[in-house]
Formats: sequence, structure tokens, C-alpha cells
Amino acid sequence: MATLRSLNVGLPKDVAWHDRTVYTGVFKAPVDGPRMVRRLNVDGDGQGDLGGHGGEQRAVLVYQLDSYAHWKEHFGREDLTYGMFGENFTVDGLPDDEVCIGDRYQIGEAEFEVTQPRVTCYRVGMRLGEPELPSLLVAHHRPGFYLRVIKEGRVEAGDEIIRTQVGPEALSVADVDALLYLPNRDEAKLQRSLNISALSPGWQQSFRDLSAQYATAPAAEESSSVGWPGFRPLRVTAVVPESSSIISVCFQPEDGSGGLPAAQAGQYLTLRLAAGSDALPAVRSYSLSSAPGAAEYRISVKRDGLVSSYIHDHLKPGMTVDAAAPRGDFVLTADPGPVILVSAGVGITPVLAMLHALATEQADPQAAAESAAPASSSRAVWWIHVARDEAQQAFASEAGQLLSGLPLAHQRVFYTATGKRPTADQFAELGLPAEATAYICGPAGFMTEMTETLAGLGIARDRIHTELFGTLAAINPGITDRRAVPPHPPEGTPGTGPLVTFARSGLSVPWSDSQPSLLDLADACDVPTRWSCRTGVCHTCVTPLISGEVTYSPEPLEPAPAGQILPCCARPASEVVLDL
Repeated sequence: MATLRSLNVGLPKDVAWHDRTVYTGVFKAPVDGPRMVRRLNVDGDGQGDLGGHGGEQRAVLVYQLDSYAHWKEHFGREDLTYGMFGENFTVDGLPDDEVCIGDRYQIGEAEFEVTQPRVTCYRVGMRLGEPELPSLLVAHHRPGFYLRVIKEGRVEAGDEIIRTQVGPEALSVADVDALLYLPNRDEAKLQRSLNISALSPGWQQSFRDLSAQYATAPAAEESSSVGWPGFRPLRVTAVVPESSSIISVCFQPEDGSGGLPAAQAGQYLTLRLAAGSDALPAVRSYSLSSAPGAAEYRISVKRDGLVSSYIHDHLKPGMTVDAAAPRGDFVLTADPGPVILVSAGVGITPVLAMLHALATEQADPQAAAESAAPASSSRAVWWIHVARDEAQQAFASEAGQLLSGLPLAHQRVFYTATGKRPTADQFAELGLPAEATAYICGPAGFMTEMTETLAGLGIARDRIHTELFGTLAAINPGITDRRAVPPHPPEGTPGTGPLVTFARSGLSVPWSDSQPSLLDLADACDVPTRWSCRTGVCHTCVTPLISGEVTYSPEPLEPAPAGQILPCCARPASEVVLDL
């Protein structure tokens, strides 16, 4: 018979960690006597990061005495006390490899349902002072699990734990944890996990996404990456003005070796330029505006800073620049349904490439199949663009010609200088179909507004795709920045190691061994990061490596996908360029 050995609670607080302040509720301590367990919490308890912990699906965290004994031996520690793993219930029994998702248990007056394994999170490593612990929880199949409160009531240490219902599919907590985090996934178990309604919505979505990846995975011979490693020289073949503030630059291989690998519609090209008097090269990324499969790459650049001004004023035909292969996942999909292309200003560039792909698809399906354009039947297209005025509207003629070849095309252009801005009412008048897939590119505020407008018209949010120029919004649950400033070199004495370049942020700094990882260097530079678990476990935390090599400490449980790294445990082994 399983038993509740300790009931632990703790309220969130600010904790100093790696020169940052973390707002966390991981610090729990045992309490005497009964406590009321409600739908969202145990009385007196709280969570700092409600994006990853707490809420109805994760109201109570459970960890086992057997796992305490395991880690006591593993780390050689005698100071592990109840609540140190952030759990609310320390239990005798209920091992992770026996408890199943969907099992229900009666404890005291309350009834609970198992919803998911513990989310891998750096905070438990921070709490115990063991930074490798989050990945070890997965590798050793000892994550612990969350409970949903089915019936509220009082519980206290010493209560017996009685199973009242067995979950469907008989997938244990350890099984489900391994499906998300460990290599060599069992596809049969993955499919069975989709039948468990008790599994929390976030994990359900992750498994649906993984299942879809297996269903659409290309053959091994088709899945090799297209492009080239690192940077290679490209020769400028043309510089063309497109508007009063935008020019296009066309490239071919510098060595005259023939065609370039076909980019997907919507991808970008990363350039390394000797712009200005700074001894360090500038690295910037610009969307490709050319058709997929075109003989040349074409980028289109707005004059708005030192590097873009260098491109406008100095790049001439015959010159060479270093470029990384096209990359980016803001790409036109093969969904055969209607398409909505929405852009503002120079944000037109990636969606123009998509328009080229759609026009090629319509005019010559065989050519589309041979290029990087998605193979699909003719579909309705809505082209919506916002520019300041006619003089600053780039590609008006080119877009018009492409749209004229699409029998189901619709066009609307707004000039803000005349007070014409797109509104929800104007979008409603366009008759946009709810089953459409939308692609939006422009300033962050514009994309947020357009996303909400389209969602308000009934278009599912998972069918609304956006591309933001410059740095991406940070995803660091529970971490409070000391100040909001642009990316900058870290404070203190500059490092003497390999050069690290954050391409989206336009920042290059030498590596210092005082930084534990590339993640920490990015934090020290106020480069926005998108690594939420910071454990070296979850592949939502990868970022593209444009060039260079890294080493890992600790080694990740599963290698990062080709061309990407796990920055939370990576250090540069050579000069590196990251897509941040």
C-alpha cells in the first residue's frame, strides 16, 4: 500500500542565479497537519512559472522516497530532505515505471488523476545545486509526475494512497517521459499516447506533432540537408533599386560552379560583411525574395542602419561576400488550401518568394516539383500589403504580374501616409476563408495585430505563421531580466577564446571560459534566448548553428538535429555563428 509520507508547500520567491533573478516556487518544505487541496493548488503553495508548472493539469507534483534513495547514493549526499525536488507529495510507493497516465488515486478526502511526467526544468538542478540533475531525471527514468484534482479535500502526511481507476493504454509515467525526451522512440507507444484523454493538453500536442513528423518524414536519401556548411563566397551579379529605401542584391557562386541549391520559399540568407571600421565582420540575415529554384539568389534590403547602408552604398556587381546556406522555417507549406500573404514594408520579401512559388505551381506543376516549391493544386491566394506610400512600395509591378497569373488571386494594398491602415472590419470584408493558412511578415506590433485579427475571423492560430526580422522574442519562463537593453558585449574583461556571433542580434564577442555555456554568454549579452527548459534534454531548446563547432558538458541525452545545437550545455570549439 502506498503512503503519503510528507506534504510540502512553498510560495514563489526571487532567487539569484547566474547573474539573473529567477522567480520560482521550487523551494518546498514539509508542513504538519492536514491541508486543503483545491483545483489549482495545495493551500499555502504556489508556482513561479505558470507556463511550465501549476494550473489545473499540474496542481500537485509527486516524488518518491525510492528516488530520494537513488539520488542520495548517486550524488553521495546525506542532506536530501522532503520537498527538495520541488514536490508537494513525497510518497512511499508509486514508482514512475508502474504509475500510468490516467490512473486515479484517493488520498485523504481528495481524489487525483495522473496527467503527465514532471516537466524537465533547470530549477530543480538550481535547488539542489546539481546542474546535471534535470537531464539525469529523464536518463534515469525518475522524473516524478503531476496530478489533477478530481475531488477537492483535505490531505495530510500518513494518508494511505488507494488506486481507484486504471488509466487507458497502460503507458507508465516513465514510458511517456521517454517518448518526449529520449532517442529511439517507440512509434506504437507514441500512437497509443494519442488515445489518453487524461494526458495534459501540452503533452498531447507534442505527441500529435511528433506523430505528424513520422507520418511525413522523407526517405533517408531525401532528407539530407540542402546547402553547404558554414560560409562560402558568393559573387554579386546585380544591384537593383526596388523603392526609395529598398534595393535588391543578386548572387551567384563566386567560383562559377553552376547552380545554387534551391531555397524554400520564405527562407533567408545570412551574410558576413566587412562593414564599417570595426575589425570584426558584421553578420546579418536577409530574406530571399527570389523564386525557389531561380538561377540566382536575390535578397532585398531596406536602408536602416550601418550594415544595410554599407550594402546600399558599397556592394557592386563583381564583388564577393561570404554567405551561409539558406535556412529558416517560415516557409510555404504544401497544404492545398487557400493562402493569405500579409506583409508590411520590407516584410514583403519572404512572402514575395512564396508568391513566386504559387505562381510557378500554377503555371508549371512539373517545374514546381523540381524546385523547392511545394507540390500542390491551384489554390486561392489573398495578397495584403501595407506600405507608407507608392514610392516606398517595393515590388508592386512584380507582385502584380505574379498575381495576374493566379486565377483565384485577390489583392489589397494599404498606404499609411494617406491614413489607410488595415482594420478588423476591412479584413472581414475580404471574405477570408477560415480554412486558409496565413503567412505574416513585418514589425512585431504589426504581426501581433494581424495575428489577432485573423484569429478573430476564425482562422486557427496553428495556421497563422509569422516571421520577425531581427532578434526573436525571448522565451525564458520565470526569469526576470535586470534591465531591458539592446544586445551588448558582456561586462568585465573581454574573453580570449573563439569569436561567438549572434547573427540576428548583430553582435560578435570573444568567448570567455568564465561562461558555463553559450546560453550563459547570451544571457550576459542580453541576447534574447528561446531555450525554456535549459537542461540539454528537450529539442524545443535547440537553435541553428550557422557555422563553427561546439562541445558539450554535460553531453545531451539525444544529439541535436543536424545544423542545430543545444546552447544550454554547449561551448564553442571554434568560431561559431548562431542564429540568434
